[in-house]
Amino acid sequence: MKNVMIVVVVGLFAGLVSSADAQSPQDGPAAVTGLETLDFRQVVSEAKDKVFPALVFIKCVQQTHETGKKSSQEVSGSGVLVSAKGELLTNWHVVDKAIEIRCLLADGRHYDAEIVGTDKDIDLALVRLKMDKKHEPLPFAKLGDSSALTEGEFVMAMGAPWGMSRSVSIGIISCTRRYLPDNGEYSLWLQTDAAISPGNSGGPLVNTAGQVVGINTLGVMWGGDMGFSIPSNTIKQLLPQLRKHGKVNWSWTGLQLQPLRDFNRNIYFSGEDGVIVAETDPESPARRAGIEAGDRIMKIDGVAVSAVTEEHLPALRRRIGMLAKHKPVPIELLRRGDLMTVELTPREKGEVEGEELDCPRWDLTVKEINQFDNADLYFYRKQDVFIYGIKYPGNASNTGLRRNDILLKIENQKVQTLDDVKKIHAEAIENVKTKHRVLLSVLRQGLMRQVVPDFSRDYEKE
Repeated sequence: MKNVMIVVVVGLFAGLVSSADAQSPQDGPAAVTGLETLDFRQVVSEAKDKVFPALVFIKCVQQTHETGKKSSQEVSGSGVLVSAKGELLTNWHVVDKAIEIRCLLADGRHYDAEIVGTDKDIDLALVRLKMDKKHEPLPFAKLGDSSALTEGEFVMAMGAPWGMSRSVSIGIISCTRRYLPDNGEYSLWLQTDAAISPGNSGGPLVNTAGQVVGINTLGVMWGGDMGFSIPSNTIKQLLPQLRKHGKVNWSWTGLQLQPLRDFNRNIYFSGEDGVIVAETDPESPARRAGIEAGDRIMKIDGVAVSAVTEEHLPALRRRIGMLAKHKPVPIELLRRGDLMTVELTPREKGEVEGEELDCPRWDLTVKEINQFDNADLYFYRKQDVFIYGIKYPGNASNTGLRRNDILLKIENQKVQTLDDVKKIHAEAIENVKTKHRVLLSVLRQGLMRQVVPDFSRDYEKE
C-alpha cells in the first residue's frame, strides 16, 4: 500500500508541474509539445546524493553508572559532516558519557573522533574527526533554512537505523512548529512521517534541495511513523557557542512562563500580547528581582515579547537564555493593571547534570543532586548526593536501599559531595576485614531513615 501511494503522489506531482508549465502565457504549442515533466524520483535521487556521502555511522563506548556499578556498553547512532574540517553534528544522547567514539564514512574511511561541544537541553552535539594533515578531502552537507519549510513538503530522514549502516526514508513535513512540553525547553520540533528508528538519532533530515534542515532526534515505535528533528535554524544559532565554549552558555533567570491562551489547562488571560509568569524558582534571579506569579511581561531589555500559545514559548525561552549574564536587564510588566519595571540579573545556568561515583562492594553508585536534572530531590536538599544506581543482586539492594535515596550521613559523618563519599568509602573498603557494616542516614521522600548495609559479601567474585 505504501508503494502504491508513492507512485500516485509522484504522478500527481509530475502532472501538476506539467499543467502549470503548459498554461504559461509565454509558451506556445511547440513549447508545450516539447515539455519535459519533472521526474520526482530524480529530484529525490539528486538531493540524496548531495548528503548521503556526508552521512556518518557512529559507534561509542559509553560509561554508565545506572546499574549500580561503573560499566561500559556499546551504543550506535548517526551523524552528518557539516564542514571540511571533519566537524559532524549528532545528538547529545548518542555521545553522552562516551569514552571512545568511532566513525565510519560512506566511502569506507574510518576515524576516531572527539567531542567539541554538547548541549543536553537541545540534545545536540558537535563532534570532530581525528585526522592527520594528509587526509583526503571530506564530503560535507550544507545546513538549509528550516523556517522556509511548509507542511506537506517532501523530506528524507537519513541515518543508520538499528545499527544497519546507511539508509534513507522519505516522507513529508507533518508540522513545522511542533511543541513537545517534556522535550526541548528551547526549541520547537520539525515533525515528519519519514521513518526515524533507533539508530537514526543524529542523522540529517534533508529537503529536496539536498540541504540539511534538521537533525533527527525522536521517533515513535507505535501508532504509525512519526519522528521529530531539531530545526537547522536552531542549530545555526548554537553552533558558535559549541565551537567556542564546548557547550551552550545558557543564562538562567528562574522564570516559569505560561502563554496567554493556555488551551491544555483551559486558562485564558486577557490581552493580546505579553507572556504570563506562572511561577519563579526559589532563590532565582527572577524571585530576587521581585517578579511574581501572575505578572504579564511586556518587554525584556526594551524589546516587546509575546507568547499567545505554547508554540511561542521555546523561542522566547531561548532568547531569555541568551541574555548577558550578571548584567541587569529591565523587565517591563503589568501587575494588576499597573505598568512597572524591575531589573533582572541573569546568571549562568551551569551544569544540568551532576557527576557520578561508583562505590564497589557497597554495590551502589551515587550522583550529585542537580537543580535542573533532579528538581524533585533539589526540593529537599540543595547540595547533597543521592543513590543513582543499585546493583542486583548486591549488598545495597539486600538492605532495602533505593534509587533516589538522598545520602545525609555515613557513619555519622555528614556527606555533601562526591569527595566526601569517596573518602569514607575508601576507608571502609580498606578495613573490610575487621568491619563490614556501615551506618547510612538517608532521606526518602522527605522522611529520614537509618540503614546498615553489610558488605562482607563480594558479589563481583561470585
